[in-house]
Amino acid sequence: MGFNEPLFLFYVLPALVVTHFALGSMKPWRTSTLLVVSIAFYSWAEPRFVPLVLCSTAADFLLAKYLAPHRKSGVRRVLLAIGVIQNLAILFFYKYFDFMIHNANVVFHSNFSLHYIVLPLGVSFIVFEKISYLIDVSRGTCAPAERLRSYSLFVFLFPKLLAGPILKYHEMRDQILQPNPPSVEDLTAGFERFARGVIKKVLLADPLGTFVDQVFDTAPDAVGFGVAWLGLLCFTLQIYFDFSGYSDMAIGLARIFGFRLRENFATPYIARSLTEFWRRWHMSLTTWIKDYLYIPLGGNNGPSWLTYRNLWICFLLSGLWHGANWTFIIWGAYNGFFLTLDRIVFLRVLDRTNAYLANLITIIIVMFGWAIFRSPTIGYFGGFLATLLTPYSTSPPMYVPTPVELTVMIGVAVCALPRWPSYQRLARACNEIPVLAGLTTTATMALFCFACARAVSSAFHPFLYFRF
Repeated sequence: MGFNEPLFLFYVLPALVVTHFALGSMKPWRTSTLLVVSIAFYSWAEPRFVPLVLCSTAADFLLAKYLAPHRKSGVRRVLLAIGVIQNLAILFFYKYFDFMIHNANVVFHSNFSLHYIVLPLGVSFIVFEKISYLIDVSRGTCAPAERLRSYSLFVFLFPKLLAGPILKYHEMRDQILQPNPPSVEDLTAGFERFARGVIKKVLLADPLGTFVDQVFDTAPDAVGFGVAWLGLLCFTLQIYFDFSGYSDMAIGLARIFGFRLRENFATPYIARSLTEFWRRWHMSLTTWIKDYLYIPLGGNNGPSWLTYRNLWICFLLSGLWHGANWTFIIWGAYNGFFLTLDRIVFLRVLDRTNAYLANLITIIIVMFGWAIFRSPTIGYFGGFLATLLTPYSTSPPMYVPTPVELTVMIGVAVCALPRWPSYQRLARACNEIPVLAGLTTTATMALFCFACARAVSSAFHPFLYFRF
C-alpha cells in the first residue's frame, strides 16, 4: 500500500490518527497497536515475506543478548557473523540469486534454471537496519533491546519500512520505550511535512516518470539528441522528487505518531562537487556505508591509495545494493571514480571555480550517472550515451507533451531555488512571520488537495525505490 494511494489517504491514515489520539497516554497499548498496524501494513503487500522477517527479527533479538561487550571477543565475533550472515542470506536469495545464476549461465555456457524470485518490498532497507543493530550491540554503541516488541517495532515501523530513511536502533530506542504523548503540534507539523511529500510525488515525480518511461522504452537511436537530454533531465528530477517525496511522507507520518526520523535529503542538486552531492543525497545510506563499511575498511587513515580503494569498494557495493543488474554496479564504479578524482584534484579545481559553474559541472556528472542508473542494460546505455553525444542526430523528434515542459521548469526552479543567496532568509521568514507562515501552509494544503484529486483520477505510480 503506497502512501499516495487513495485507500491510504482517505481511509487508513484518518483511522490511524483517530486511534492514536484515542489511546492517549496508554503507552503499552499505543506501542502494541502501532506494531500490529505496521505488520498489517507490510502484510498488505508482502504477506509471504512477513513470517521470514519475524523469524529473522527474533533471531536478531536472541543473538543480541549474547553480543554485549563483556562477552569473550571470540564468542562475540562468531555470533555477530551468524547474525550478519543470516540477514545477508535473505538479501542474497531474494535479490541476487537469479542474477548469479544468469551470469553463471553466460560465463560457463550452462543452463541452470532461473527461479524468477519476486523481490520483497523494502528488503534492502530492512536488512541494513537489522545488521546495524547487531553491529552496534557488539561494539557497545547500544544495549540489546529488552523486549522483542520494542525491537520488532523498530524493524517494522511502517512510515520508514519500505524505503527508509535507514535508521539505527539506538537512535530510536528512547522514542520507542518512552513515546511522546499525542499532540496537536506533532499532528499539524507532521501532516504538513507529509503533504509536501505527496505534492512532490503526485504533481512532479509521476508526470515526469510517465515521459521518462516513454523515452527509455524507445530504442536509443530513435530518440534523438534533444529528447534524450530532456528525458535524462526528467529522470534527474523524477528520482529526486520521488525519493525525497517518500522521505518527506515517512518523516511526516512518523512525526504524527510522535517519532522523529533523521533527514534523508538536503537540497542535493545545489552541490558543488560529487563529494558534496553524496553528503546531501540519501544521507541515511551514505552514513550507513561510512559507519559500517568505509571506516571498518580503514577509511582515510592510511596511504592515499587505500583511501581510494575504500571509496571504490563502498560505491561498488552501494551500486550492487541498489539492484541486481550490471548497470547498477557500473553506476557505483562511476561514482567511485569521480569521488576518487575529487580527492586527487577535482575538489581543488571546483573550489576555485564560480559556485554556479561548479554546481552545473556537478549536475552534469550526476546526470550521466543517472543515465547509467536508469538504463535497463549496458548495451542500452551505450546507445543512449551515443545519442546524448550526437547533437546532429537525424532521428525524428519524439512528441513531448506540454505538461512535461511545464513540470520540468517547475522542478528545475524548486531544485535551484536554494542556490539563491536570499533563500535561507526567505525560508526563515516563511516559518517565523505569522502571515507568511499562514500563506505557506494554505498554499501547501491547496496543492495537497489538488494532488489527492490527481491521485484519485490518475493511474497509480509506485515509488521508484520500492524496486530496490
